[in-house]
Amino acid sequence: QLHLVESGGGLVQPGGSLRLSCAASGDHLSYYDIGWFRQAPGKEREGVSCIGTSGDNTYYKDSVKGRFTVSRDNFMNNVYLQMNSLKPEDTAVYSCAAVSECSASVGAPLGDWGQGTQVTVSS
Repeated sequence: QLHLVESGGGLVQPGGSLRLSCAASGDHLSYYDIGWFRQAPGKEREGVSCIGTSGDNTYYKDSVKGRFTVSRDNFMNNVYLQMNSLKPEDTAVYSCAAVSECSASVGAPLGDWGQGTQVTVSS
């Protein structure tokens, strides 16, 4: 069973950058489309970005398009989310999950959620 662990969050000033990592174990990451989700305090979890099994197809929510870049290294069993030009509204707990699909949106998450990694954008 695929097990994912997120890391790389932290406190950053507006305009700064962070790179989140999603490390996989228990199964081959290459079998799965992977999605990045975030949940801000008092808000529902939302799909931010996703990447297909080969990395050829990606999706970004409009609010992060042009600022975030998703990538994967199937050999190293990792998926990454490079976040640039961060804004206070990007503050949230970010989680990764295997998803049902990655096409016109982030598909439904599969399996259990990990602990996530906190991203705080504040001056």
